[in-house]
Amino acid sequence: MIRSWIFGLQLIELFVSSLVHLLYGFYIYSSAVAGDLSQTLNEYIFKSNVNIAEPKEGESILASKTDSNALPPIVLVHGIFGFGKGRLGGLSYFAGAEKKDERVLVPDLGSLTSIHDRARELFYYLKGGQVDYGEEHSKAFGHSQFGRVYEQGHYSEWDEDHPIHFVGHSAGAQVVRVLQQMLADKSFKGYENSSENWVLSITALSGAFNGTTRAYLDGMQPEDGRSLKPICLLQLCRLGVIIYDWLDIPLLKYYYNFGFDHFNMSWRKVGIRGLVDSILGNTGPFASGDWILPDLTIQGSMQLNCHLHTFPNTYYFSYATKRTRKIMGLTVPSSILGIHPLLFIRVLQVSQWTHPPDLSPPYKGYRDEDWWDNDGAMNTISMTYPRLPIEHPNHFVVNDADCQPLQPGIWYYKIVEADHIFFIVNRERAGVQFDLIYDSIFERCRKHVFRKTPPTLPNPTQQ
Repeated sequence: MIRSWIFGLQLIELFVSSLVHLLYGFYIYSSAVAGDLSQTLNEYIFKSNVNIAEPKEGESILASKTDSNALPPIVLVHGIFGFGKGRLGGLSYFAGAEKKDERVLVPDLGSLTSIHDRARELFYYLKGGQVDYGEEHSKAFGHSQFGRVYEQGHYSEWDEDHPIHFVGHSAGAQVVRVLQQMLADKSFKGYENSSENWVLSITALSGAFNGTTRAYLDGMQPEDGRSLKPICLLQLCRLGVIIYDWLDIPLLKYYYNFGFDHFNMSWRKVGIRGLVDSILGNTGPFASGDWILPDLTIQGSMQLNCHLHTFPNTYYFSYATKRTRKIMGLTVPSSILGIHPLLFIRVLQVSQWTHPPDLSPPYKGYRDEDWWDNDGAMNTISMTYPRLPIEHPNHFVVNDADCQPLQPGIWYYKIVEADHIFFIVNRERAGVQFDLIYDSIFERCRKHVFRKTPPTLPNPTQQ
């Protein structure tokens, strides 16, 4: 009887969670379509006669706008279910933060593809050429070795003398760390001169460094951190993504793409039989484990972190978000109105999560209570700095002025009262705090992080 009640409550929770996520996704998608239609109508009514100069052949997209010897670009890297410039109409994943500086890039990477695949995509987005996922990796996970072609790199002059600032939200922060390690390991064919020094700084906003216990609540098995529970939110997500990619409707994928084109799941290539195989879990990214969620479990993050270094010439800064507080020894949501409806249930659940007692803990010294503070998607302990399986050099920051001048090779981290999507998509929701966070990030990149001499800021304000 008790088991039946528990199962019933789990089904109700699954229904509510699925409905909330579906409605929010529909809201974002419909807002993008409506914005696009409005912009098209305005352009039709008020047609502009201004001709926009195209970049010259062989010239990078960013270099065509500014002198190549000017400030290094700042690249904003989105997280899970995210999108870059050009997707979802005119909607901005970073809620317009990219307008705060003249040299900002917002790449569109796979929203559900693995950390490895996204890191490879990010490299070719910047340097140009056809995305090469690597022969060994592609064979191991059953997808095409090559993907999208970038006729022009968005910053093709990128090298040690022209390094880049990266700002990653959520899983985007781990993507940049993997990319930096790939550069250090000279993993890109034809770019044997690459090094970790191509990365000037990494700033993480709710960065997914050490995994999240929410992955288990959404359906990842805590036994291995790779397989899915038979009935869970991620199973519904898996089915939706498979059908979406199989239908391969150009208009839909123009607005949003999960990033699995290199798995060739379209009906044009696999037919009905391929769809059935994918749904049954015989083929595709969910069968091979080459997608984002296994990388976001504690086990998956530890496997990644085993090979990732904190480098002595790169500057690191992390903003860890939290929407919980302690009351009489219990960890509970810190507010009701301050937490997005998409995340409120998960804030409560993650704050009560306990590792199954019949399973070995994910690492020596694991304690449930260390992982209870969270922002609805990530555990606060995970967002501070890379700490599993070993702790990287770190320094807790209360006020930004306390850590000036910044030293490279150290993870400076700060804890911010906010949920996981507070600083993306909807700028009005974060209010003044939005500008305070992003202004500090951009100011740090421009005034406090450099290798040679302090750069000259563009368009200085006359005093």
